[in-house]
Amino acid sequence: MKRILFVVVVGCFLFSSCGDFLEEYSKDLVYASSCEDLDEIIIGNGYMKRNANQEYAYYRENELYYPYLHVMDDDVEEFLSGAVKMLTNANPAVRYRNFYTWGERPFSDMTGVELVDSDWKRLYEHIGYVNVIISYVKEFESDPEEIRHRIAGEAQFLRGWYYYMLVNLYAKPYSKETAAKDLGVPLNVTEFIEDKYFSRDPVEKVYEQIVSDLKNAADNLAGIVQPTFYRVNEAAARTLLSRVYLYMGEWQLAIDECDKVLALGCKLRDMNGLDEKWLNTVNSPEILFTQGSYAIGGLMNNNLSRYGVTGGGRYRVSDELLALYKKYKNDGVVDLRESVFLEPSSSYCPGYFFIRKTPDYSNNRKGSVKVYDACLIRSAEVYLNKAEAQAMLDQPDAISTVKVLMEKRYKDGVLPAIDGLKGKELVDFIREERRRELTCEGHRWFDLRRYAVSPKYPELKEIMHGVYQSAMASLKPGVYDGSYTLKPYGQDNAWVLPIPDYEIIFDRGAMVDNDKRESREKNEN
Repeated sequence: MKRILFVVVVGCFLFSSCGDFLEEYSKDLVYASSCEDLDEIIIGNGYMKRNANQEYAYYRENELYYPYLHVMDDDVEEFLSGAVKMLTNANPAVRYRNFYTWGERPFSDMTGVELVDSDWKRLYEHIGYVNVIISYVKEFESDPEEIRHRIAGEAQFLRGWYYYMLVNLYAKPYSKETAAKDLGVPLNVTEFIEDKYFSRDPVEKVYEQIVSDLKNAADNLAGIVQPTFYRVNEAAARTLLSRVYLYMGEWQLAIDECDKVLALGCKLRDMNGLDEKWLNTVNSPEILFTQGSYAIGGLMNNNLSRYGVTGGGRYRVSDELLALYKKYKNDGVVDLRESVFLEPSSSYCPGYFFIRKTPDYSNNRKGSVKVYDACLIRSAEVYLNKAEAQAMLDQPDAISTVKVLMEKRYKDGVLPAIDGLKGKELVDFIREERRRELTCEGHRWFDLRRYAVSPKYPELKEIMHGVYQSAMASLKPGVYDGSYTLKPYGQDNAWVLPIPDYEIIFDRGAMVDNDKRESREKNEN
């Protein structure tokens, strides 16, 4: 029986420079003699780590994947309460203040304590494992072909997902005009250790790899029924591929992938008469795939924010997002997501709301997190992706496509009057609908970036985030203390995260950092 030894390097990102590297970092020795062994490796090391009890995980290193992604966009506002003292990064508002205010050094908290950028390292570690799985799965010819296809497809999807996250966190958004020269992230798709220092590949090349991986994943996963939505399937792979095509402005290709998902069956949950308090539960037919961690429960936590003496420093739904759910009320149109997605603050602080899409520790003490916002792919996105692409191509069916989703989200089928919309007005509506539907699922920050460079109907947006001081009194909301402004994309370098210092140092000049972020002064108004 063939027995393969995998040497997977852990401890740094890219298997660099054999001579120096192998002396400094440990090696993980993994033996595999069958696809069953590969299956265990992909579960244990290919997929993101899942932690069911993550209520307090935001201040522990390596517990959450990129939780800061939720606090940089325009869907959140800082929320302080009680006599909280902003002195420890166990408090999310302290820990992520420099992300929230787009500071020069986001990976340091507001007290000056340096945070470790563990996401770069962990995502590349996952890539290291799936690289060897992709390379060696074909060696086990005695195993059934379907199993080999499934494992290959899962690994290809995961590699595509990890590069999708890396390039959208650490590089500029995809623009056809500049993607060939914009610095992306380093690509490594080989299973062996290369004796070199890595530099950054162009954004265009990274996207080409993502597309290739997702197409191969979808083909390999075709016809395979997974036992759980924690294992990726064809529908999830094609949905992510449609999203990537949308980012690239390849609108017809996005439509084609959405149609393939719809042909597989793409169910929506009707909020009219919803028999559960939350949308994203284990019983939801909308969830195509989920993995990783759940950050919103800790970042927007109503229970903890009302602890009187200690208080809390977290985040709430922004006034702008809240207004979007109420936008058509005067026309007799009721958006059911307002009551399903939004949890009101306690009585001492009326008018403030928190996002609650899935049960977590704060509202289900006997349960645990089972749906994760680090990676969540839902069928609702398929309709939004397709409608946006159709609208960009001036296809009249865009309205009927988005209405399929809207009929499940507005009360008694009474919808906003959109039949007369076309061109930019229709695209703007679909973008708003996307924001209402996918908030706090990891889309908004990336959407704002891609809208700014869209080849059609570009949208540049300035974001303002208010900051607060403690009222130093039990059961009192925080006191407004000014704001910070992120200028529109192209006028501000903070739309891209810096490359980790440890990576730049390790690669001895081969790795180039992003443009330095501007010093940002607080607005006193």
